[in-house]
Amino acid sequence: MIGGLPHCNLPRNCRHLAQAAACAIAVDRIGPLHLRQPCGSMGGTSVWDCGVMVIPGPRAGMTDFGFRQVPAAEKTGLVRGVFDSVAHRYDLMNDLMSFGAHRRWKAALLDWLAPRPDMRLLDVAGGTGDIATGYRARGGGPAVVCDINLTMIEAGRARVARRSAAGIAWICGDAEALPLLDRSVDAVTVAFGLRNITRIDAALAEAGRVLRPGGRFLCLEFSRPAVAALEPLYDRYSSHVLPEIGRWVAGDRDAYVYLVESIRKFPDQEDLAQQMTAAGLDRVRYRNLAGGIVALHSAWRL
Repeated sequence: MIGGLPHCNLPRNCRHLAQAAACAIAVDRIGPLHLRQPCGSMGGTSVWDCGVMVIPGPRAGMTDFGFRQVPAAEKTGLVRGVFDSVAHRYDLMNDLMSFGAHRRWKAALLDWLAPRPDMRLLDVAGGTGDIATGYRARGGGPAVVCDINLTMIEAGRARVARRSAAGIAWICGDAEALPLLDRSVDAVTVAFGLRNITRIDAALAEAGRVLRPGGRFLCLEFSRPAVAALEPLYDRYSSHVLPEIGRWVAGDRDAYVYLVESIRKFPDQEDLAQQMTAAGLDRVRYRNLAGGIVALHSAWRL
């Protein structure tokens, strides 16, 4: 067992993530998940060989980590460190930082998705479980939560288990090399996670790869205020207030400085729409929420 999750029983085939011994993947049997290379089961829990955790090729060059430039190969580990630090208070911090509005924004994503019983969902960077549980509560079919951070998966899984975890599977995997087969899900969602991914274009292409023809991609992310009067107020609040909330509540001011900086460096509404089109997704649209502080993008694989 690794952190309470079952681990692969074929370690000779494992290709580990940087996080120590994070070959733990896969949980709760919900029927065929269309994962790569199934290797058996343990008790009532499905277990897959870690060959499914396809590790992207070396990330060359430099990339943004907040306002810093870092080697692209190092960003994933740096982001993982941020979320390891704040996972235990992540839900509380979301409520405090957004005054509870993140729940309405996630509900807006689910409204636009319109879950159905015959739909299979992949929620990327979804360690909190909010999207998957909301989707299931609205009558959606099986859901898979994929997050590269094992600590976030453990926190989200424990939280969901206090209610109902039926129909939800959890995978520790990389958004840039998703451990699912081509054309295996009907919808892919990512809520407040895309900006933490090193190669956004690779993650968008992967979303398109695993979607079935006619499948839907939805991204909920912080963006640029569309109301001019909001911008100075939002800048002041996010730059000065949020890091202090992080310091007092989560005990890590620097983690929230990074999160604020990552929002500033993330593409605006139009630029993200163009990146989605360039990745091969079609019928790209977006809606501004909270005056553009948050944007909800939609696209299809046709």
